[in-house]
Amino acid sequence: MEILIQRNQLISAGLSVEEADIFYKTLQHIISSVAAADVSRAPAEVWREVVSRKLLKPQHPHALHLLLFNTLYSHWDSSVLGPPLYWFPSPYESCYTNLGRLMEVHGPRLLGKSYQDPVTSFSTFQKFTVDNPEIYWSLVLKELSIWFRQPPRRILDDTDKSKPGGTWFPGAVLNIAECCLLPISHPRKMDSSVAIVWRAEGADHLPVQQLTLKQLREQVMLVANALDATFAKGDVIAVDMQMTPDAVIIYLAIILSGRIVVTIADSFAAKEIATRLRISKANGIFTQDYILRGGRRFPLYSRVLEASPYIAIVVPAVEESVDLSLRKQDILWKDFLARGGQITRPHEYSPVYQPVDSITHILFSSGTTGDPKAVPWTQLSPIRAAADSWAHSDVQVGDVMCWPTNLGWVVGPILLYGCFLSGATLALYHGSPLGRGFGKFVQDARVTLLGTVPSLVKTWRNTHCMDGLDWTRVRAFASSGEASNVDDDLWLSSRAYYKPVIECCGGTELAGSYVQGSLLQPQAFGTFSTPTMSTGFVILDDCGNPYPDDQSCEGEVALFPLLPGATDRLLNADHDEVYFKGMPLYKGMRLRRHGDIVKRSVGGYFVVQGRADDTMNLGGIKTSSVEIERACNQADDRVLETAAVSVAPPQGGPELLVVCVVLKDGINADPVKLRIQFSKAIQRSLNPLFKVSLVKILPEFPRTVTNKLLRRVLREQVRQDLSVRSRI
Repeated sequence: MEILIQRNQLISAGLSVEEADIFYKTLQHIISSVAAADVSRAPAEVWREVVSRKLLKPQHPHALHLLLFNTLYSHWDSSVLGPPLYWFPSPYESCYTNLGRLMEVHGPRLLGKSYQDPVTSFSTFQKFTVDNPEIYWSLVLKELSIWFRQPPRRILDDTDKSKPGGTWFPGAVLNIAECCLLPISHPRKMDSSVAIVWRAEGADHLPVQQLTLKQLREQVMLVANALDATFAKGDVIAVDMQMTPDAVIIYLAIILSGRIVVTIADSFAAKEIATRLRISKANGIFTQDYILRGGRRFPLYSRVLEASPYIAIVVPAVEESVDLSLRKQDILWKDFLARGGQITRPHEYSPVYQPVDSITHILFSSGTTGDPKAVPWTQLSPIRAAADSWAHSDVQVGDVMCWPTNLGWVVGPILLYGCFLSGATLALYHGSPLGRGFGKFVQDARVTLLGTVPSLVKTWRNTHCMDGLDWTRVRAFASSGEASNVDDDLWLSSRAYYKPVIECCGGTELAGSYVQGSLLQPQAFGTFSTPTMSTGFVILDDCGNPYPDDQSCEGEVALFPLLPGATDRLLNADHDEVYFKGMPLYKGMRLRRHGDIVKRSVGGYFVVQGRADDTMNLGGIKTSSVEIERACNQADDRVLETAAVSVAPPQGGPELLVVCVVLKDGINADPVKLRIQFSKAIQRSLNPLFKVSLVKILPEFPRTVTNKLLRRVLREQVRQDLSVRSRI
């Protein structure tokens, strides 16, 4: 393989003359030592050697990392070879992953002579779990901290054809919050184990704080007793807070006491809070006086006041008294806890055991029109969430996992259950994850698994705020919520000597992912390498026919229906109509609608291209085009109609919100001023994190003969505009 990198390029990328000379000689030696049988694959072999020898270091300039990766793969033919690979599983280390260990023990028995090792046999085993979910889930249940008050009669009953998703763990009775809190010999959760570590923004100079499993259990039981003194059994209780130890304790206590928790993202405006309280029929709400983020205080209790007439328990954002005037029915956190402390044994509590399909949690996922969908999680959902984390992110005892999120988004409970049901430590940072304070917490808390959102990574890279911090204890990253940018993911992976970035894509209604990365497969930036364990799907063409599994293609994904933990009901919509009506049969199964457009590449890697319906993904938050348009239509009386679309920028990465506008006859308007007006309207009525990136004024919108708006055509027009701008 001919070397294409010269010393002067290395110097231009930030190395000194002496460093460039040493680097160049080492790289030349690596290239000359690679003897790939297939010369076209030599770049991947060189990159593997560069990474394994740690030639590229976290402290090297990002320009050097980019130069080497892009140059090595400059002639890589993705149409023949698939996407360029940056991480390769170790045959030795793969046997010590959760899934690799399981495969080594059971693979020979389940797969017979075809089983070789966890890496070689991964795809075969994944397909086996799709065809034999009862066997896989019986094994996984033994790996997680699941204790049944009454064990299930069987794993799956799929005899009732009126339930496409089957009945999972019939007859099982448990309390999933108790499972999070109990010490258990496998996976070695002890009372002295550290359950949560945390730090508040601005306290970088202080040690990381922690709670042991015993301390966490006692606090949860104290709150459960206080709940009994304040609310009726079966009540629905909302939580609108930052993801702090107090929020986690409250969440678990509500479920431990047999009540239903409703989680609301702390960024929502009063109107959106009110909508979620109304739909869920909440009887009360836990909130904070304010949110501390980026050195600023954002009022939260005042938003709740505007949204809810029900009792509110107000938790201080920092360890000081709440400086607010409360309504008569509202309670300060310390006074609420005092109610639980009035009984003889305040730190003991008898959990309320319920059937496995009982609702414990209500989350919200935006639909295409009107109210957001109220998505109920049963006790099955946390098991699914934890199993995905166990199998794909490889969450193990001794891991410290951090993922900036909120209990109002699906990643929040996935993170919580993924840690507590696997025996890992949950790491929480109270404040903005955009700055150096968060990065120092990752370093000081000794985080081993770090979850991200692509827009966060872009900010970290562009601001250089994480320079000089040590993230080399991280053994894997995770990414969800948005499409990833290759350059940003390369920067992230390089912070820990090129550890894998496990991409995750799923949904609130699935309680996890349907497509993900794996530590048992080579990984390519910004792609998914496999359907999740026991999950099957097909990609449909424009006529609704599945493409062959080995064919490169692009179309709407359709899921196999047997998905433990996925919804079988919605609280304010027809579940069958939303997910199954009109879907084709495949091998005797009614396929489940999900709504993503997925591209499958050579080699079986996947890229999610966007939504098939009128929803969009903004900053990791799925929202409706109709909701955006409703706010924009009311923002300026010169507007006749608007159409909101989201498009990925030409260089890849998180989707941008673009609003196309048709003005009233004879009216002119400045698109820049409209963009500002639209952003303010959306932030006021929907979410303060949303912003309009571009306004495009058109004489009319493209429509079908039946007057249906052709968003696909608008997206393509906007993509072309953005592509032209990027070249100017």
